[in-house]
Amino acid sequence: MSLYELSIRLVLSFVALLILTRLMGRKELSQITFHNFVSAVAIGNIAGSLAADNALSIRNGLYGLVGWSLFTVAIGYLNLKFQSSRKLLNGDSLIVIKGGKIVEGAMSSARLDMDSLNMMLRSKNVFSLADVDYAIFETDGTLSVMKKEQKQTVTKADLNLMSSKKVIPIGTEVISDGEVSEENLAKLNLNVLWLEQQLRKVDITSPGEVFYAEVQKDGSLYVDRKDE
Repeated sequence: MSLYELSIRLVLSFVALLILTRLMGRKELSQITFHNFVSAVAIGNIAGSLAADNALSIRNGLYGLVGWSLFTVAIGYLNLKFQSSRKLLNGDSLIVIKGGKIVEGAMSSARLDMDSLNMMLRSKNVFSLADVDYAIFETDGTLSVMKKEQKQTVTKADLNLMSSKKVIPIGTEVISDGEVSEENLAKLNLNVLWLEQQLRKVDITSPGEVFYAEVQKDGSLYVDRKDE
């Protein structure tokens, strides 16, 4: 391979990667889920081959890059439109600490050991399991942590919650892109009838009109309508 051809390949692979990454969106950079990781590895290998492997023609290399990128965009669209697709491809977030107690079954499902859990807690400035009320292992491999009330900085909103009759540990999703999560409602001892009554209070007649809704810590319902 001549220096001229190598230069052409390097420029083409760089420009193609730059354009295709912009088309795929910021999520590919900020949130690495299972299919994002597979796509990143595959696209990186193809780009490397296009840049330095003269056995791969420029045409076939560009075709491979564009093909993988279109596949990634299509999967992202399915994830955006269909909740079942998100669960199939990315799995569910797992509660690994609940009410201050380690959920061993969730730890096993996530293949997460105690050393790794403690390391992730330290990255959230939590140095003792005794300080944790809830911890959720997210689908992108990060850990979301809520400390116990006595370990949190008390705000005026927190003081109001203390006098509330019904307090829920964490905000819980009950509608996503028009689809009701009856499973999450059941976890809160609520049902679809209650949800419909709450929606009617804000002039919404059907869950299909809702992009996202969650039951907040004080038991109220946060609702975000779909764009018209």
